[in-house]
Amino acid sequence: MDNSGKEKEAIQLMADADKKVKSSGSFLGGMFGGGHHKVEEACEMYCRAANMFKMAKNWSAAGNAFCKAARLHMQLQNKHDCATSFIDAGNAFKKSDPNEAIKCLNASIDIYTDMGRFTIAAKHHISIAEIYESEMVDIEKAIAHYEQAADYYKGEESNSSANKCLLKVGAYCAQLEQYQKAIEIYEQVGANTMDNPLLKYSAKEYFFKASLCHFIVDELNAKASFSLSCSIAIEKYEEMFPAFSDSRECKLLKKLLEAHEEQNSDAFTEAVKEFDSISRLDQWHTTLLLRIKKTIQGDEGDLK
Repeated sequence: MDNSGKEKEAIQLMADADKKVKSSGSFLGGMFGGGHHKVEEACEMYCRAANMFKMAKNWSAAGNAFCKAARLHMQLQNKHDCATSFIDAGNAFKKSDPNEAIKCLNASIDIYTDMGRFTIAAKHHISIAEIYESEMVDIEKAIAHYEQAADYYKGEESNSSANKCLLKVGAYCAQLEQYQKAIEIYEQVGANTMDNPLLKYSAKEYFFKASLCHFIVDELNAKASFSLSCSIAIEKYEEMFPAFSDSRECKLLKKLLEAHEEQNSDAFTEAVKEFDSISRLDQWHTTLLLRIKKTIQGDEGDLK
């Protein structure tokens, strides 16, 4: 469907809205009143123009139009409408200019936090984190926004949402070799979920991930105490969450520990393959297991 006509209509509407804004602040506008009403009308016109630009897939123009509406809403002290327009602008800019999208979403976050709407603010921190993940490929900044979202969710007692954000942070920290921080997060989320009847079965996965990080931390810190320290961590998780002892994850960890102590890369690989044949290991697990396996002397560095 040809929406080029919509774009021309939107451009004209923007020009008309600009005129209304200028006339609202003129001497005559001030003398005879109606300035406030004209600004409100201009807001509506900018939003209509933005939606027409969206139909024409001119995302930058749509974002700019929503930004103009947002600034006028702020002038009118309509905080909620201002924040909504900045979000609309951010969503449009996501398709054309990630940096502008982040600016708009941050502007909406500032308004929502000022209003005490921390759950909504957290949601938009996640949106920014996702832009940094997929568009900007800046994982450190993505981590910062996921952490901020988690803090806001915790403050509002939305613990399940907070845990989801923390798990994202933990996964990225391990990838960036910030293993100690990853361990702390996985232990924290594991402890939070193990007493919840609906979530407790996920706890074994978090303790499994923490244990894999322990493997590498101990290897980096002191090779002599490697297996002892890692064993202590596994024992701690078994005491915290007895169901962990009978899990396939715990049994795999013990086999890996034994293979590592014996410097037996074949036994290590066999244990991983056996586990993977029933429960598929994702890219994150595979990456960490390869890092651990490479610490075995004479290993060729694969899991085949």
